[in-house]
Amino acid sequence: MSRVPPPPVPLPDLPVRAVLPGVARCLGDNRPVVLQAPPGTGKTLLVAPSLLDAPWLEGRRILLLEPRRLAARAAARFMARLFGESVGGRVGYQVRLDRQVSAATRIEILTEGLLVQRLLNDPGLADTGLVIFDEFHERNLPSDLAFALTLDMRAALRPDLRLVVMSATLDAEPVAQHIGRDTAVITADARTWPVETHYLERPADDRPAPLLVAQAVVRALEAHAEGGILAFLPGEGEIRRAAALLQDWRLPGNVDLHPLFGALPRQAQDAAVEPALPGRRKVVLATSIAESSLTIRDIRIVIDGGWMRVPRFSVRNGMSRLATLRVTRDRADQRRGRAGRVAPGVCYCLWDTVTDRQLAPQALPEILDADLAPLRLQCADWGCRDREELPWLTPPPDSAWRLATELLQKLGALDEDGALTAHGRELARLPVHPRLAHMILRGAAVGCARQACRMAAAIEEAAGEADARRETDARRLLERLDRGAGEGGGGDAWARRARLLANQWGRRFPAQDRQAVGAGRLLSWAFPDRVAQRRERTGQFLLVSGHGAVLDASDPLAGEAWLAVAELQESGADARIRLAAPLEREEIE
Repeated sequence: MSRVPPPPVPLPDLPVRAVLPGVARCLGDNRPVVLQAPPGTGKTLLVAPSLLDAPWLEGRRILLLEPRRLAARAAARFMARLFGESVGGRVGYQVRLDRQVSAATRIEILTEGLLVQRLLNDPGLADTGLVIFDEFHERNLPSDLAFALTLDMRAALRPDLRLVVMSATLDAEPVAQHIGRDTAVITADARTWPVETHYLERPADDRPAPLLVAQAVVRALEAHAEGGILAFLPGEGEIRRAAALLQDWRLPGNVDLHPLFGALPRQAQDAAVEPALPGRRKVVLATSIAESSLTIRDIRIVIDGGWMRVPRFSVRNGMSRLATLRVTRDRADQRRGRAGRVAPGVCYCLWDTVTDRQLAPQALPEILDADLAPLRLQCADWGCRDREELPWLTPPPDSAWRLATELLQKLGALDEDGALTAHGRELARLPVHPRLAHMILRGAAVGCARQACRMAAAIEEAAGEADARRETDARRLLERLDRGAGEGGGGDAWARRARLLANQWGRRFPAQDRQAVGAGRLLSWAFPDRVAQRRERTGQFLLVSGHGAVLDASDPLAGEAWLAVAELQESGADARIRLAAPLEREEIE
């Protein structure tokens, strides 16, 4: 008996519906589409479901790519409701450490980094008929690599694969020209609600951002009798300080306060984006995680602190740092658009009109200012020795590409010609920075793989946690990893995630550890260029690379003769040591 297909899903009346027939016609002719649609028009929610019954799809999956895990989960949840189903039915998602997909799934929402891994494992994407890049204007490193690999694969293996690129603020023409001359540019009208925008009358004073934002939240609650508030701050630390101020000031009894940042547990993130309960008001303090892809339905007021935090990489010394920069025009527009999703809104920009006219139009693509070692390894796994072999929208800088190549050659991942070695192929199978993957494989070779997995996972997860970043001794991170491991999974949220990662990676190495290895030796395998010897003055060190590094003289590690350094922060003439562990001289290789 033939299976009766499910009825078409009813699509809500959102502005993007007007252009969906045009999108379908172009894809039916196998023309790629670049879709420009302002915030709130429904592109994330409606484009994929509208194409599910297209004959050219032939029952294959649609992959919808989101730049953030929170956005992927939220999009899956809201889209599944259109079908009257739970997530994991026709609509599913996969993000790091979290997967809800079944044999029935036709629309799979995932982050770009997972698409890269999928392409490396299955270059033809045999079960996929359409790939949609959402919020492509963010131009993070995984999205640029996934885009280049998809174009390369489509040209060589899958000319029938349909492609859609979507954004609210992207300059569409250069992207369309890069994809190919037959690419269609389609623009959806913005039938969103008006947003009244207010600026400061004079430049902001030197009050810290958490105080400025907290004061603006209180004023907004007093000035507006209804509607939720979404306030943007640069990072987790500022969010926690602003939340503490607001709690001390005792907000009205009907106001619920929610933080929203990447390291927050999933349940807390989901609570922040769900509608407020009847009779309640919501204040959400968020990083840039809330700029795009998702609608917090009862938000009527946006407070933009005017800053963003972005990674910066120095080719000169191979160090990364987080820089706090003035928000760019495109991101300020994205933030303001959050207030006009469901009703007329208000946006309070915490800068003056002179500053507003001086905002840079858009942020640089991350590929221009990032550590390229992971990307370089994945390119080698794809079969590329030279950067010119892939169709980059923005090519990686030659200097950063060469630095990444040199590091991977030191780790034994690339040969002298830049081709992938057998060791490099093993590194590429581990979804972690090549330095940490090398540490895990070295650990497996000497019989301490699980210890190496624990250290790698602790470094990976603690990097995004403000509280954990205060630890300079890597051994303390491992202690916090163990705290609560036998207590039903309690302890720090980042530590719980790290334990899950360590267990996941450790399953590749089922043999029990045969020997105990110190934290410093583990780190020296991953960071051989960051072994440091103490100079005469306490807290001052010389790295084997020839660069200087410092610790506070009061730090317990400051008196150690040797350190293996996992994290350095560029800071004047000498870098500041952010994470390290003691190393014995005989352990230095």
